[in-house]
Amino acid sequence: MLGYYAQYSREYITTLMVVTTLFFALPIFFAPLAWARLMRWEVPAQQHLAIYFGRCLGAFILVVEAAMLRSATTGTSFSYAFDILFMVFGLMFVVHVYGAVRRIQPITETLEIGLWVTLFILNVLFYPATTINF
Repeated sequence: MLGYYAQYSREYITTLMVVTTLFFALPIFFAPLAWARLMRWEVPAQQHLAIYFGRCLGAFILVVEAAMLRSATTGTSFSYAFDILFMVFGLMFVVHVYGAVRRIQPITETLEIGLWVTLFILNVLFYPATTINF
């Protein structure tokens, strides 16, 4: 199953990069509290820490976006970008399940669990090889 659609891996990673840049990375980086409100988070009265952490998260997402852009446009480090995405999707799954179990996040974040599982599966299907070499 790994790499079943490997011939479309460039299209997959390019589409993923554009969508996640537009709907996650840039909004979180430039307007973290507006994004948080949209996702139904309660924004605290003291907002400086939330803004700081939101922008830090946005910055790290932009690093992942840059790795995807490099692999999609140059073909270098292609499988490495997919490997990074495996870690991102897996860890985001854990973060969101933890929040759901503890009941400390809005429903929008709990629903994201399905998004992270779906993205992990898509990453498996579009992986640019049939094996992972460490």
